[in-house]
Amino acid sequence: MKLSTGRIVSFQHKIFSWWTTHKRDLPWRHTRDPYRIMISEVMLQQTQVLRVLPKYREFIERFPTVVDLAKATSADVLRIWKGMGYNRRALYLHRTAKIICDQYNGHFPINYELLTTLPGLGTYTARAILVFAFKQEVPLVDTNIRQIITHFFFNDQPQKESVIEEVARQLVPSGKSWEWHQALMDYGALRLARARSGSLIKASRRTSVPFKDSNRFFRGRIIDRLREGDIRESKLASEFKKKYGKSDDFLKSILQELEADGLISRSKAGIISLPE
Repeated sequence: MKLSTGRIVSFQHKIFSWWTTHKRDLPWRHTRDPYRIMISEVMLQQTQVLRVLPKYREFIERFPTVVDLAKATSADVLRIWKGMGYNRRALYLHRTAKIICDQYNGHFPINYELLTTLPGLGTYTARAILVFAFKQEVPLVDTNIRQIITHFFFNDQPQKESVIEEVARQLVPSGKSWEWHQALMDYGALRLARARSGSLIKASRRTSVPFKDSNRFFRGRIIDRLREGDIRESKLASEFKKKYGKSDDFLKSILQELEADGLISRSKAGIISLPE
């Protein structure tokens, strides 16, 4: 879909005019450090902004640089991640920090293809680093931006990702990629969400509450238990049976998943712990 220059300029003016008086003051907007941008973007995956704010500050205080994170143990990172959910994100950040230090001498590559090879950094996060840390003029399409484009240019009719991205590319104003994408995210989170639902202002990214009887729920409970310290598998099985009524076989299957994902360690003596 080819947009006319007039339509592009008009839409840019609409978004920027609104943003002038409605922009959010978020801590990751006060830095161009690709490490801190990465932390914020990974945290914001499937998690509301209001939940991320205190955890982001806590995480940066504990691991202020990519070197600090790389030197930490996996257990340290998982402990500070408590309350965020999707614990694999914490391990992805830790692994990426190690790669940045070991292979790139502590410097993030300013290259989309290289960024997407890092653990947990998909298309969007790689581009977000390029835009917010390095001010590159590449299009970003997250949930908010997709909804905005679908709403204003396609009458809320879903479109192929390639179509949305092409429109997004045309809309990026020269020299203002950083400001443009921040403005779009705020507009989608605050203005469009309110207009479409009539509800209170929503955070820019949503999170789902783990269903109480899902594997993800029990995986999270096990990690939470291990944050308190190591435990013998037999004792954990006893606790699980008493608290949740789950069988030993069920617990073993969950432990196998966690071990395969690198989220726990199991010793020959039957001791379960967070990975070091």
